[in-house]
This record gives sequence, structure tokens and C-alpha cells, in this order.
Amino acid sequence: MSEELAPGPKESPPAPRAGPREVWKKGGRLLSVLLAANVLLLACTLISGGAFNKVAVYDTDVFALLTTMMLLAMLWILFYLLRTVRCPCAVPYRDAHAGPIWLRGGLVLFGICTLIMDIFKTGYYSSFFECQSAIKILHPVIQAVFVIIQTYFLWVSAKDCVHVHLNLTRCGLMFTLTTNLAIWMAAVVDESVHQSHSYSSSHSNASHAHLASDQRAGNPVGGDSCLCSTAVCQIFQQGYFYLYPFNIEYSLFASTMLYVMWKNVGRFLASAPGHSHTPSPLSLFRETFFAGPVLGLLLFVVGLAVFIIYEVQVGGGGGRTRQALVIYYSFNIVCLGLTTLVSLSGSIIYRFDRRTMDHHKNPTRTLDVALLMGAALGQYAISYYSIVAVVAGTPQDLLAGLDLTHALLMIAQHTFQNIFIIESLHRGPPGAEPHSTPTKEPCQNLTFTNLDAFHTLPACPPTPRLVSPSPADQREAVAIISAPRSQWRRRCLRDISLFLLLCNVILWIMPAFGARPHFSNTVEVDFYGYSLWAAIVNICLPFGIFYRMHAVSSLLEVYVLS
Repeated sequence: MSEELAPGPKESPPAPRAGPREVWKKGGRLLSVLLAANVLLLACTLISGGAFNKVAVYDTDVFALLTTMMLLAMLWILFYLLRTVRCPCAVPYRDAHAGPIWLRGGLVLFGICTLIMDIFKTGYYSSFFECQSAIKILHPVIQAVFVIIQTYFLWVSAKDCVHVHLNLTRCGLMFTLTTNLAIWMAAVVDESVHQSHSYSSSHSNASHAHLASDQRAGNPVGGDSCLCSTAVCQIFQQGYFYLYPFNIEYSLFASTMLYVMWKNVGRFLASAPGHSHTPSPLSLFRETFFAGPVLGLLLFVVGLAVFIIYEVQVGGGGGRTRQALVIYYSFNIVCLGLTTLVSLSGSIIYRFDRRTMDHHKNPTRTLDVALLMGAALGQYAISYYSIVAVVAGTPQDLLAGLDLTHALLMIAQHTFQNIFIIESLHRGPPGAEPHSTPTKEPCQNLTFTNLDAFHTLPACPPTPRLVSPSPADQREAVAIISAPRSQWRRRCLRDISLFLLLCNVILWIMPAFGARPHFSNTVEVDFYGYSLWAAIVNICLPFGIFYRMHAVSSLLEVYVLS
């Protein structure tokens, strides 16, 4: 009787219930990928066809496709929020690594700027609505609603590991991801066409006239019934073109978060706790030597001044353009050289870091590494094309030497910075140092012994014993001795991370807001011809711009992990 009344062992709380494991997870993923590939190819065909006047595809067709895709994506998001996540045990796990606060904060910031761009775009097309199709005014309005709904969806659901409606959720996530990529491609093409038209207007060359003009308002070539002649219309037009970089980054940020959600559909997380850190704004510069933030801010301010000088002087004639290019290349050479050395020094510091490597499965980190490596290929391609043009072309003057140095340093900077970031992302959190154990005496380490040789060894003296030889005390002593050196290394890594972060921000601002030394410096244009060089730059440069902003988000995570 006493045994029946005796309390049993206290049971642990039950683990979150999840649905049964899928029979063939790759089948659902394959279905969603095939759907996304077909939709993306259709969007690419229409967007690229609408970029040229000789192709009978107008931008009204592109706007109609993008509007339809956004409406369908919004319908699925509303279904997910109102139906899928409300099912019993729909989200039994949440990925602590997915959707960190700085990534969601960046998404909100770029989303707000995209909303402002949509307001400017609506005002621009409404300035001459008498000759415009209704889809042109409807498209920015639908995009604004899409941005609001998608931003809320990603803010609250970025960490979800869904276990219901698996195939529908995968297809919905992939379709929404494809919609963002199509919006990104349309913005990149529109901005590239605008840059090409600006170059063609400043260089009255008949061979460039066949490139797309700024009359992509849906009219046939030569139609001038929809000219932007009023001052308000021109303000709206210039405003939304300058806000395109934020729209581009918003689409890419959303695409990366949607991909991680897609990877987490049906995922069972292990019970082992991972490391997740969220920095407070007040602690951002805490425990640093302040050398990195101060030097980074200095370069950021100088870079803004150089960018303004370049934009003002580059269209002012041969002498002023040359002077602007010399200033621009000189600043970039200094900035790239410093970031290369700092990244290399960070990798050297890691040789003395005793933190263990984190080998846990992490889709967010895997995607970050893949994007860093893939996006760097765009800048690699431009740099190698520039190196060949400078080395094989003539004449060899100051601008050619600066261009060559800039291209070489660009390759080195991307390489060493990627090495530093990728190694940092794979390091364990602070406190993950392996505990050292005391070294045993030679006689205690013998596993097998040659008896003839053993008698020739001197007798091992008795090992003196400490008063309290517990392993905990020994680990405490090791931690106390190594703490100052470990703290010094962490401060150095924080300074390096913040310095690289600020430098990447200014290196993103310059090309994202219109700096195109690739065309102002005629070395590559004369060597390859304008058409080929414009195609190379317009294809590869968007990846280089995305690399900078993605490096910023990765470096912020590196700072936290340090």
C-alpha cells in the first residue's frame, strides 16, 4: 500500500507534438521548385523582352504579370495566416537561427522606402493618366499592399517550422519567392535601361540609339504623347528612380527569408539548444576598442563626400570627369586595401581563438554562405574583364593604372572578407571554448610497454598532490588565466566586424545610387565596345550590389557571435 501511495519520479513536460514524418520530402520540394522555375522563366521572358523597343512586349504586359503574381501571393499569405497556422500543432518548432531581428529590421526599413517609392510611382503615372493604361497606376498600389502584407507575414512567421499543408505551403512559399525575384529583376532592368539612356543622352553616339530609352511608358517607339513635362512629374520620376535600390534590397531580403522558411517546412528540430543572441541597440558599441567604429565612420563620411563630388563633376566635361574618376578610384583603393588587411587580420586572430566550430545543421547559415560566394562572382567577373582591358588595351595612363589596382583589390577584398565572414559564422558562441584537462605524466600515459626498455627508464618520481585537485577547480584556474586574452580577442573581432560593416555600407551606397565609373572611364568601353560592356555590367553589377548589403547583415551577426 505504501508503494502505491509513494510519489513516482516527476515527469518532464511533453515535447511539442508534430505530424507524422513525410514519406518523401524531396517529392514535395521538387514539385514546388518546378512550379517556381516555370513561373520565373515566364517572368524573365516578359521582363527582358519589355526592356527593348524592337520587341513587341510593352511594360503594360510586364505590369499585368507582376500584379497578377502579387495578388496570388497575397491570397496564399492570407490563407497561411488565417488557416494554416491555426491548425492544431501546425507549428511545433521554431527555428531560433531564422529571421534574426536585424534581418527583419532591415526588411521593415527597406519596405518603408519601397512604400515611398510606390507613392512616387503612383504620382508619376497619375501626372498624365489621360494617355496611360490603368494597370500602370494599379501596379504600384497593389505592390504597396503586397509589401505591407508580406512584411507582416515575414515578421511573425519567419521562424516557423510548419507541419501541416506541407506541399501547399512549399508551393506557396516558392511562388512568393519567385514573385519577389521577378520584382527584383524588373527593378534591375528598369534601372539599367535608365542608366543606359542617361549614357546615350550624354554621349551623342548614333550606335547607342537603339538601346532602350526612357519612353518605357508603354508607347511605341517615337510616341511622345506621354511626356513628363511638369516639374511635379519630374520630381516624382527622379524620386522613384533614386528609391529603386531600396526596392531591390527589399525583394532580395524577402527572398532569403522565404527560402529559409521553405527549407524549414516539415523540419524536426533536435532538442539540443542552439545559440541565439539578440543585441540591444545600447550595447552595439560596448566592449570594443572604438578604433573600428571610429575609423569606419570616418571612411563612411569621406565616402559620402567623394560620392557627391563624383555625381556633380562626372557630367561636367572631360577634365572634370577625369578628376572625379581619380578621386573616386583613389578612395575605393584606400577603402578596399584597408578592408582587405582588416579581414586578413581577423582570420589571423581566429588562429588563436579556442572556441569550437559549430557543426549543427543550420539552413540560414548555409544560405548565407551560398549567397556570399554566389554574389561575389558578379564583382569577380567585372574585375577580370577590367584587368584584361587595361593590360591588353592602350594607352597606359593614370586612370588605367588606378582601374587595374581597383580591380585587383576588389578581388582580394571579396576573397579575404568571405573567408573571415564564413569562418566567423561557423564559430561557436562565447563560452564555447573546450575545457583543457591536465596533462598526465609519461608513466601514466603508457598503453603497452616494452619490458626490456622499460627497466632502462628512470623511475618516475611520485606525483605531488594538490590539496583540492577537483576538475572544477582546475577548469576555473584555466578560465581565469585565459580570460584576459580571450576578452582582448573578442574586442578585436568586434572592432573588425563594425569597421567592415560600415565600409560595406558606403561601398553599397555608391553603385546602388548611380555611381557608374565603368562607363565614365572609357578604357573598357573602347576595348569591348559599349553594347558588350553594358551587358556585362548590367548583368553582374546587381549581384555585386547585393553582395555588399548581404555582407552587412552577415557582419552584424558576426559581431553578435564575437
